[in-house]
Amino acid sequence: MSDTGPGSEPPPGSAAEDSWRREYWRRNLRYMVILLSIWFIVSFGLGILLVEPLNAVIINGFPLGFWFAQQGSIYTFLLLILVYAVLMDRLDDKFGVSERDGEGRRL
Repeated sequence: MSDTGPGSEPPPGSAAEDSWRREYWRRNLRYMVILLSIWFIVSFGLGILLVEPLNAVIINGFPLGFWFAQQGSIYTFLLLILVYAVLMDRLDDKFGVSERDGEGRRL
């Protein structure tokens, strides 16, 4: 079995080099599509389309639909940025392209 998987250095331009890069990029795109879909559902779906039913719920004197339209999508976006950073850090470690030294510290 050859050493041409993630984390090793295959010859430049080889099929093994392209395969793990394609898999890495495919997973990265999947993460982006899923996270951006969640953001779209929260910001557009809950903040615009479902605002009337959500306004029936009052939290701390403010309608829930108003909160989602004004604050919820922003908080969701910040949370999704954190989730994306963690997912990509794990993906980088899995494919051997992490920016860490041998002891796990950032370079």
